[in-house]
Amino acid sequence: MNMRKLVLAATTSLLLLSYSASVSAQQQRVSPHESTSVKVNGHKITITYGRPSLRGRKMLGVHEPYGKVWRTGADEATTLKTDTDLEIAGLKVPKGKYALFTIPGENEWKLIVNKKAEQWGAFNYKESDDLGRVDMTVSKSAQPLEQLTITLAPAGSDGVTLTLAWENTVATVPIKVL
Repeated sequence: MNMRKLVLAATTSLLLLSYSASVSAQQQRVSPHESTSVKVNGHKITITYGRPSLRGRKMLGVHEPYGKVWRTGADEATTLKTDTDLEIAGLKVPKGKYALFTIPGENEWKLIVNKKAEQWGAFNYKESDDLGRVDMTVSKSAQPLEQLTITLAPAGSDGVTLTLAWENTVATVPIKVL
């Protein structure tokens, strides 16, 4: 009887391991995921996002249409996590975790800070969950950037510049640590 239980337990374990490996393989991502962080006055700001690549496609204005809410990355919504209150281009953002979306345009972008941090893409995005929206400064890059890149760079003693760069577009917005 003990041998039967041992065989049953071993078989069950192997089946669970096999299933787990199968699920893991299905969840492999095409786009790598990355985090960028900066410390300002001892406070940490982190953005986590998926990094889609152009792979010969025209993205902004075509695959990601102008004037529509975009997840600003691949897979899950891009997130902003802060351990202190911030001000993003005049928008007060209490410490916490948020989803970041954008509305890209040919010459203007909006950054959206959404209170529902954990969501898949922008499929269930609701404007009613927005903490607020701010304008971003948009410029053209000298050369196309193959992969979406988000950076946080110190700017002065209590500031940070958030930069989104992809294809031939660079969009920035100032962040102030409060």
